[in-house]
Amino acid sequence: MNTKKQKSALLLLGASLAFGPGMPAMVLAKDHQQHQAAQTNEAAIYHCPMHPEVESHEPGRCPKCKMFLVPGAGASSSSGEQQAAVQKNYTCPMHPEVESHEPGRCPKCNMFLVEKEEEEEAEPQAEQKPAEDHSAHQAAQKDIFAKPAASPMEGGKVKYVCPMHAHIISDEPGTCPICGMDLEKVEMGSSQEVQVDVSGNMQQALALRVAKAERGTLWRFVSTVGQIGYDESQILHIHARVNGWIEKLQVSAVGDKVTKGQLLYEIYSPDLVNAQDDYLLALDTLKKSGDAERYQELVRKAGLRLELLGMNEAQVKALAKSRKTQYRVPFYARESGVITTLNVRDGMYIQPMTEVMALADISKVWVIADVFENEQSWLKVGQGAEVAVPAMGISAIQGSIDYIYPELDPVTRSLRVRVVLTNNDKELRPNTLAKVKLYGGPKRNVLSIPQEALIQTGSQNRVIVRNSDNSFVAKEVGVGMLSQGKAEILSGLDDGDLVVTSGQFLLDSEASLKGSLMRLGSGHQH
Repeated sequence: MNTKKQKSALLLLGASLAFGPGMPAMVLAKDHQQHQAAQTNEAAIYHCPMHPEVESHEPGRCPKCKMFLVPGAGASSSSGEQQAAVQKNYTCPMHPEVESHEPGRCPKCNMFLVEKEEEEEAEPQAEQKPAEDHSAHQAAQKDIFAKPAASPMEGGKVKYVCPMHAHIISDEPGTCPICGMDLEKVEMGSSQEVQVDVSGNMQQALALRVAKAERGTLWRFVSTVGQIGYDESQILHIHARVNGWIEKLQVSAVGDKVTKGQLLYEIYSPDLVNAQDDYLLALDTLKKSGDAERYQELVRKAGLRLELLGMNEAQVKALAKSRKTQYRVPFYARESGVITTLNVRDGMYIQPMTEVMALADISKVWVIADVFENEQSWLKVGQGAEVAVPAMGISAIQGSIDYIYPELDPVTRSLRVRVVLTNNDKELRPNTLAKVKLYGGPKRNVLSIPQEALIQTGSQNRVIVRNSDNSFVAKEVGVGMLSQGKAEILSGLDDGDLVVTSGQFLLDSEASLKGSLMRLGSGHQH
């Protein structure tokens, strides 16, 4: 300040000598004060919220962090003694560019603004540079603070994240749409282990339980659901082989049980009447003719025709004995079973294409079970199976895999497996649901852990491993077969490692949060 006072005095003295005593000293002093005010009262300048030393007279971006410059008052100085000016401002903890002179909330994240102090000290011998010099200084800063190329990361998936707004994530480089900073290159799937420390009291509060990873035998075991159905090889479809009318139907409804030889229906058919007459005529001709060999062949063919039209051998013999034509021909069941289809009633006209009814033998039934696509390689024909029907109170019926279907269901992506069961007591009813267990053989000397210890995210599998009494880490593991509550571990664990089986999701969340902070912290340094 002493230097400035000396300069002012010299200016006044020079003016007095140049203009003479007639020039008022007050006019010169007033002009000098106006010149000082013009230099002191500058227009508002722009500065970086993160780097206050970066200033500019025009809007733009910070050469260090690429954030948008915000307007602010320039450095002011008085003609008296320079003193440090302290101004209280309120700012957002998450968005430093949001500032206010009054308390309130952030318009971006709605957080409460917190009070901060900014100290601006004016140095005595500091001289203000012209705007063009400041622009040159900005260019120099851009060269000095140019961000080095990010080093390539090994493993994991590379993402670009804003250091100030972690929720801004991109697959490509760019700038943050909120603050304008360059997105930092980070590895989202870093293999670095993050340690979480949990005290003994907290472990009790979280009810943490651990289990040991150990080697043993896992059975290729499939537990699934199946449906009981008819043995399709034992279904009998009944058709009349002549045109005619149902005169009397002996079966009333679907589900009726019939036995072999039981009368099913009686039919009147002109074709059957004519065939019977031809057979009786052949018998009469054979009896009257002396050429027995020739007419015996005629009788045999006439009797065979009756059998082909639906009459059995006993009916043909009875016709030959009685020598009387039957106009209402009875038809009998050839096998025992249950009526599964009934398409006729009394008086209906039928043709050979008409399915009169269908019978199914339920002494054996099929159980069709669905198996997941990844389990199909475990199974072979002949392997053991166990079927339970809770609805019928049946706990376990032993059987075996009879057939594995050649194609997968395109909708459910499952493979059908057939198990044949004996049903002598007729307890197993078709279309009933059943629980099916299929045994595909053992897989020995495999490292396994309880399946409940797995944290499955869809893209990876993790477990929480206890390193010491109070130290835990999250590890990614490779998982193989899942069977009977056990998970085969292909990679990531060693024999004897302790994994958390209860409360692991809380520890995994903490480890993920710490890992994210570590990656962001290492990726954003100035």
